[in-house]
Amino acid sequence: QVHLVESGGGLVQAGGSLRLSCAVSGSIFSINAMGWYRQAPGKQRELVAAITSGGSTNYADSMKGRFTISRDNAKNTVYLQMNSLKPEDTAVYYCNAGVVTTGWGRRYENTYWGQGTQVTVSS
Repeated sequence: QVHLVESGGGLVQAGGSLRLSCAVSGSIFSINAMGWYRQAPGKQRELVAAITSGGSTNYADSMKGRFTISRDNAKNTVYLQMNSLKPEDTAVYYCNAGVVTTGWGRRYENTYWGQGTQVTVSS
């Protein structure tokens, strides 16, 4: 069983900062790509940022220069530092991870999601 637990969301004024964390636990062999997505009311879930196991990153255009994704492989944790927050950044933020597990002599990779954490930016 694999679990992703997010933390760090909350209410912040425009221009402020928040740092989200997502810890992966369970029967983990390794973790490949990890990422953050968000979903605002009435909108589809969208990619915020992603990071490979080697540290290569990818950002949605609207987040470049404001958000920074990082990971601590020893802690199986991914972070999202969000600066210069805007009201339009208000959404539920979800982390996901490509987790490799083992069983019956084989390796399996599945994508797991966290439960989401609310970020609200007031104007």
